[in-house]
Amino acid sequence: MRNAATRAWMSAYAEEPFLFLTGDLGYNALESLRDEMQDHFINAGIAEQNMVSVAAGLATQDFDVWCYSIAPFCYARPFEQIRNDVCQHDLPVKLVGNGGGYAYGAMGSSHHALEDYGTLLTLPNMHVYVPSFAGDLPDIVTRMRESQHPAYLRLGHCEVPDRYRVPAYAPWRRLAAGNDVVILTVGPIAGALLAGLHDWDGSTRPEVWSISELPLESNPPPLEFLTALERNPRLCVVEEHVAQGSVGQIFAHFALKHGIPLEQFDHLCALGYPSGRYGSQNFHRKECGLDAATILKRAEALVHRV
Repeated sequence: MRNAATRAWMSAYAEEPFLFLTGDLGYNALESLRDEMQDHFINAGIAEQNMVSVAAGLATQDFDVWCYSIAPFCYARPFEQIRNDVCQHDLPVKLVGNGGGYAYGAMGSSHHALEDYGTLLTLPNMHVYVPSFAGDLPDIVTRMRESQHPAYLRLGHCEVPDRYRVPAYAPWRRLAAGNDVVILTVGPIAGALLAGLHDWDGSTRPEVWSISELPLESNPPPLEFLTALERNPRLCVVEEHVAQGSVGQIFAHFALKHGIPLEQFDHLCALGYPSGRYGSQNFHRKECGLDAATILKRAEALVHRV
């Protein structure tokens, strides 16, 4: 998705220039953006706290500012500066974290982002964007540029299945029609699930949705999603994020608050490191039951529950 984001930034910059700060990252990735933006592209060095404070200062002077780094270095290391300098003043600084979830694989927990959007959504005025596919980036970049609030963009690996036609971007999208359990996905894990769903029997096929913008207060579920739950009140939320602060918890609270009846609720999420070992993103997903085969088994169990 980083390459797609770079193309979207270049297109946006051609329409109206902005400032792009990076924490000494982007080798073999952001050079085209750097060359296009010239002195609007700033290497802030390995000093993410300072980068965010500088971005906040620039935003007070009405500059449109983006900050890019590996996800944990974007939200965790400079958390105090995001809280105090950006969010408390409701400044429209755009944070971009590359490699959400277990995307950095064997590089280990220091490079994994398992609690990023949940953590940032505890802060006032923060908005979060989690694209499911690379093709979502042009629309999301436009939405972020138009927003007057702090924002966080979580990038991952695009996993579009062969022969799958991605529907047009929307904060909530039906990715696959179905007749039974509703599966709500967050981020690119949707692609792996859709690939595994290909041979599912049509009579009990799950209906798959994605959500890409948070918080729910500014992006409530559409009528079509609520109608699907009314028709089949069994929901499975799937996300590469720990349970605390997750979409699963957020939606469960939303459903209770608004009286949305659910006969069954399941939540598949990141469990950390059950074996104490590091490996590829697929290795960690499988350990946590976030691989397509396990997700579909859990969905099938919901289908057959009484």
